[in-house]
Amino acid sequence: MDSRIDLRSDTVTKPTQQMRQAMAAAEVGDDWYGDDPTVNRLQDRAAELTGRESALYLPTGTMCNQIAVHAYVRSGHLAICEANAHVGRTEVSSAAALSGVSFQYLAAPDRGLLLGEQVAAALAPDPYDVSVVDLVSIENTHQVGGGSVMSVTGVRDIAAVCADAGVPLYLDGARIFNACAVAGVPVAEYAGLVSSMMFCLSKGLGAPIGSVLVGDREFIREARRLKILFGGAWRQAGIMAAAGLIALEDGPGRLPEDHANARALAEGVAEVLPYSIDPDLVETNIVFIDVSGTGRTASQWRDLLAAEGLLVTMVGGRIRMLTHVGIGPADIQAALAIWQRVAKAG
Repeated sequence: MDSRIDLRSDTVTKPTQQMRQAMAAAEVGDDWYGDDPTVNRLQDRAAELTGRESALYLPTGTMCNQIAVHAYVRSGHLAICEANAHVGRTEVSSAAALSGVSFQYLAAPDRGLLLGEQVAAALAPDPYDVSVVDLVSIENTHQVGGGSVMSVTGVRDIAAVCADAGVPLYLDGARIFNACAVAGVPVAEYAGLVSSMMFCLSKGLGAPIGSVLVGDREFIREARRLKILFGGAWRQAGIMAAAGLIALEDGPGRLPEDHANARALAEGVAEVLPYSIDPDLVETNIVFIDVSGTGRTASQWRDLLAAEGLLVTMVGGRIRMLTHVGIGPADIQAALAIWQRVAKAG
């Protein structure tokens, strides 16, 4: 068994025994024809939980985002997003290649959380009729912002601005259930404010694969066409959807454990490396450590931690760690012991 502590991402989780049994016993069909009963149950359940008319099961969150961008934005037009949003940074080449779409970036004043007045200013018509914005996209939680949570009120403010401008609002909710756990609201509170939304069944919910796109019936009908166009036609996808159903039911309730573990991790590292992190800003399961004042680069820290058995990643010159279903309090203490050893060795 691998004894390393893997905090690289919440995508590294392994399916539970319950998930494996459900996958082995899953009732399946051919999803290209729409007759995989387990996929259909998952889609129906996702629509029910989010309060939307319809849902579509897809392989990845990126495919969800790119289908939405293609559906909403005309080639040569713009989508607005926060300056460090996943859809506009990690996926920028995908949007260009698949849809001929580029982005207008807005730098949020605090941890990636856009404000309604920022969006309103960006949606002011171009007096020269050259730049046209077809979509506003927001990310909740905001990954590069440190897993920061946009409140329901914050989303409502942006939604009102978009409605006034006649521009759809899309929510990249890869970790929306983490946001819901902090905000204390059901996912439908967020989903009901936007034109459409996606969320991951992997990451915090713990499924081995898959994401879901939700919206009105006509949008999802077009999204299904684009799924096939982009090469995402599942066959007997019920094998994977069976695990997704369990993740959707059992995953949200345990997310506060991840958040508590992340906070403990942040507090411990703050003791080892003062001023490297403010634990009070850790709301969910993402912890960023600023090692710029330590005399070592982020890549050196990553490699030294890995040599001791702790796996982390680098994002924007900082060390990033994510808690997840495979990490418990004992793992956090072991990780902090590694941080202490590496720090002392310097």
